[in-house]
Amino acid sequence: QVQLVESGGGLVQAGDSLRLSCAASGRTFSMYCMGWFRQAPGKEREFVAAIVWSGGRTYYADSVKGRFTISRDRAKNTSYLQMNSLKPEDTAVYYCAADRGRTRFGLTARAHYDYWGQGTQVTVSS
Repeated sequence: QVQLVESGGGLVQAGDSLRLSCAASGRTFSMYCMGWFRQAPGKEREFVAAIVWSGGRTYYADSVKGRFTISRDRAKNTSYLQMNSLKPEDTAVYYCAADRGRTRFGLTARAHYDYWGQGTQVTVSS
């Protein structure tokens, strides 16, 4: 089992920045990728960003490309989501996710991930 704890959410104004953190514990040695998803009220949970744990390759949704940056600190088993130039449409609960290894699903798919954090609220006011 892997436990994930997110932190760093909050209320900000449009144009501001926030950094989310996701600390992983437990059986992290088999982890291939960590990802971030978000869910706005009345909408489905959508992919935001992902990072391959060993090589560091990153993936982004088009809606956040150029504004958000995902990174990881392998020594701390922690991933980060730096969010700049925030917009009201970024308002959502943000979830981090981790896998147990490679799957047949792409890294942008919810089905790829086995473990989820509890979520952290990000609210961007206009």
